Amino acid sequence: MSSHISNERPQPDKVLVDITDYVLNYEINNDLAWKTAHYCLLDTLGCGFEALTYPACTKLLGPIVPGTIVPNGAKVPGTQFQLDPIQAAFNIGAIIRWLDFNDTWLAAEWGHPSDNLGGILALADWLSRTAIAAGKPALTMKAVLDGMIRAHEIQGVMALENSFNKVGLDHVLLVKLATTAVAAKLLGLTREETINAVSLAFVDGQSLRTYRHSPNTGSRKSWAAGDATSRGVRLALIAKTGEMGYPSVLTAKTWGFYDVSFKGNQFKFQRDYGSYVMENVLFKISFPAEFHSQTAVEAAMTIHDKLKKAGKTSDDIKSVSIRTHEAAIRIIDKKGPLNNPADRDHCIQYMVAVPLIFGRLTAADYEDNVASDPRIDILRDNIVCVEDPQFTKDYHDPEKRSIANALTVTLRDGTKLDEVVVEYPIGHKRRREEGIPKLIEKFKINLARKFPEKQQKSILDHALDFNKLAATPVHEFVDRLVI
Repeated sequence: MSSHISNERPQPDKVLVDITDYVLNYEINNDLAWKTAHYCLLDTLGCGFEALTYPACTKLLGPIVPGTIVPNGAKVPGTQFQLDPIQAAFNIGAIIRWLDFNDTWLAAEWGHPSDNLGGILALADWLSRTAIAAGKPALTMKAVLDGMIRAHEIQGVMALENSFNKVGLDHVLLVKLATTAVAAKLLGLTREETINAVSLAFVDGQSLRTYRHSPNTGSRKSWAAGDATSRGVRLALIAKTGEMGYPSVLTAKTWGFYDVSFKGNQFKFQRDYGSYVMENVLFKISFPAEFHSQTAVEAAMTIHDKLKKAGKTSDDIKSVSIRTHEAAIRIIDKKGPLNNPADRDHCIQYMVAVPLIFGRLTAADYEDNVASDPRIDILRDNIVCVEDPQFTKDYHDPEKRSIANALTVTLRDGTKLDEVVVEYPIGHKRRREEGIPKLIEKFKINLARKFPEKQQKSILDHALDFNKLAATPVHEFVDRLVI
């Protein structure tokens, strides 16, 4: 005789409670976290402005139904669109992510925590405009920076010990999760409503990683985070109506996330939530390339200069060996045809070949007109990756968090050049002092892509001063960023 199934509703899973209590109650007192969030905001917006020069990106933007008018809607920086906060979150998230040039977090899972700015900024802008229309105080940009720190922390701490890619799920799951939690805070949800919202993020369907890997690598990887952050806003708004949550969404036997999507394993945590992730986030400053290749590209640039000084070119290269870490091999060690820009910026051989040949790597170098140069594929075929176990160990070491690559070039005449090793990219915390001036210069270059000189000056006047920015109403700051 079978036993009955208990229908007693359980207490919420601890993971849901911990995220909720952190997002609602934790006080952010670390100056480095606030300062880094400021730089992160600038860099993330700048990445979006550059993406707006690519028609493949801009074709996705705007309202779902053309001509839709949204009173007090959120505005999309760099455009003329004013949308509902969900669609605005998709638009902002898509431009942020399009060129793979915004910040990165590398651990058991990878990702780009600033992807959450799509939902955070859209929701905050809408709330600010709605408040003003109702005669209430607007949100300030400090609320956006606060939300960024919390979203970075939720996504990053979850990623430290939990590999979603190993079960075939994409890291944008964590964008949806983090945006949902922060959106709940911005909307003023109660503790119970916030727990409900976070549970909805896990019970949702999750993105497969198939669009990031051979043979299906494609452009969805450039808008998947926009989709995820917009979904986070949507779920928080659903929870705000009083819609119920699912307290054992993770642990429920057979039907919970752990059994269905995580091979029966439970999440593991290295540390409590605080501001660690924002303090240690990695900026992409020099190259729009998948982050595991950043140091390899820097090494390739060094070798290109050495070849040039010696009167040689990439035509003199017989082979290249890349000593690297396991994650790089798993994600971007790729042979065979590369079918589109999304394919190319996830191939370490391509991202090393281009700077060896041209002495540069820009977003434009992933386009067909550059990729058709036959020298690239010839050189790609002669580049091999070899794992260095120490590099892999240092990659996971929380005190180091290196992303090391080492290149050894052998020339056709038999000469083997000295190995060039780069352990930490310029956007790493260990090179922050060197990197920040370059990050600000990157922001100014990206502003110039979209705005006339007078508007650039107005934006910079508010954007570069932390205290001035933090005190600015969200809608007033965003108004400076539209065309």
